[in-house]
Amino acid sequence: MSPSERSRDGSPARFRTLQPWLVETFGHEVHRVALDAGSNCPNRDGTKGRGGCVYCDVEGSGTGAFKRGEELALQLADGLARIARRGVGVKAIAYFQSYSNTYVPLERLDEVLRVTLPHLGKEIVALSIATRPDTLSDDALARLAEWNVRVPVWLELGLEVADDRLLTEINRLHTVAEFEDAVRRARAHGLLTVGHAILGLPGDGRDGARRTAAVLARSRVDGVKVHHLMVLRRTILEHWWREGRVEPLTVETYVDWLADFVERLTAAQVLHRITADAPDEQLLAPKWNVHKNTVRERLERELERRGSRQGAFAAE
Repeated sequence: MSPSERSRDGSPARFRTLQPWLVETFGHEVHRVALDAGSNCPNRDGTKGRGGCVYCDVEGSGTGAFKRGEELALQLADGLARIARRGVGVKAIAYFQSYSNTYVPLERLDEVLRVTLPHLGKEIVALSIATRPDTLSDDALARLAEWNVRVPVWLELGLEVADDRLLTEINRLHTVAEFEDAVRRARAHGLLTVGHAILGLPGDGRDGARRTAAVLARSRVDGVKVHHLMVLRRTILEHWWREGRVEPLTVETYVDWLADFVERLTAAQVLHRITADAPDEQLLAPKWNVHKNTVRERLERELERRGSRQGAFAAE
């Protein structure tokens, strides 16, 4: 835990969050610019399956900009302009978010990354590449390692749940072992890694939240993104929810499980996200009407109530 991180009351923070780490690392405020490069996934195009992950909408959990005809360079320019309005000296991370961004020919990966070249080391201080652990070739890793010489490259890898049976049931169609292998290979290439998790998936539960955190800790990902299960329109999960097969978490239960989860990460891992939201017109459930800062405050209070903190139950 960084000694500079503090809770709102000035006491040492009980979990490690992203913005203090970014300021400490880069020396100034940093924000993401979400980009949609028009990639795809093997569980959508028929290589492994169809329909995508049950919770994933048709935009691939991204902006949908590419399908709307927005060129990548324009997306980046618009995003950098928004970042610039935050103030002098604020920098950006180019975040290739939608779908699986290494699930493309190497030439396309080069083409996508070259869009950032005019801005590297200037407005852009890092690249973040979202992908699946089973679409990460050695060639792609080698290419990302070359870019890592210019600016830090983060590889964001979805685990979501540490249970192979559930990974099949939710149509992710990769394994926990594939996730751990992808992290190991990415780290061997010098890339920072960020693991994704979802709490409250059907058939998982509190023990599942603890198990997923333990796998993320064991894998030694540098960062972790975690959020509660959300039921979005135009997803397979919407149908399950309407059939009564899905019971979304209450905010109270989520914070309770989230505290369990955070206790089982290592103290060094940076929490890039501890909740998520979606536009009202897309979100079906749960309807918390709670700001993400409130979730953070409740987590801090729950860990304080327990006399606990991030890493308290991490395996040696």
